Amino acid sequence: MERRDFIRLVGLLPLTAQAMKLNALNKIVEPFATTDPMPVLFVGHGNPMNAIEENEFTKGWADTAKSLPKPNAIVIVSAHWETDGTFVTAMDKPQTIHDFGGFPQSLFDVQYPAPGDPSLANDVKSHITKVPVGLNSDWGLDHGAWVVAMRLYPKADIPIIQLSLNYSKSAQWHYDLAKELAFLRRKGVLIIGSGNVVHNLGLVNWAMASPSIGP
Repeated sequence: MERRDFIRLVGLLPLTAQAMKLNALNKIVEPFATTDPMPVLFVGHGNPMNAIEENEFTKGWADTAKSLPKPNAIVIVSAHWETDGTFVTAMDKPQTIHDFGGFPQSLFDVQYPAPGDPSLANDVKSHITKVPVGLNSDWGLDHGAWVVAMRLYPKADIPIIQLSLNYSKSAQWHYDLAKELAFLRRKGVLIIGSGNVVHNLGLVNWAMASPSIGP
């Protein structure tokens, strides 16, 4: 290599290093490129056995995933994570939570090892202005999240974070909070609500006799 070529190359090194730093910074600030708006799903996740049984519901979820662009990540709000305040999971490897009882061991053996996304969690935290959002490293994915996610994306290759429900706030309050997540739709992030219109078995009176039907 000639001396002048060497000097020119050395002179470019600081610029190259600076460009690399800027690229790294951009990945932190803008982890996902702008996309067409992703849809928002509301899923009645039903019986936890949907994780291991084949039926019209699980087939419908699988078919739905095939009709969607593959998301960069998933933000899911499950009826099974209620907190005093608002939190988002922020761990690299969320655990599969088996938050139920009385089911066969084969259901408890199911694991859904989808990765988390701490960067996305921080992004959600910084964009929500309605209320302070805490970063949670203890929860994971409850069955309202992983039962649905594993039927949509069985390879467990899409990062997932969960956003909690604040049990002291109203439905309208949560609706208004959800509006602040709209920016995620243009980042290729799929937002899922998982529960049901009615989701409180504590109000069921199991001892109530079946009503009579006519004389």
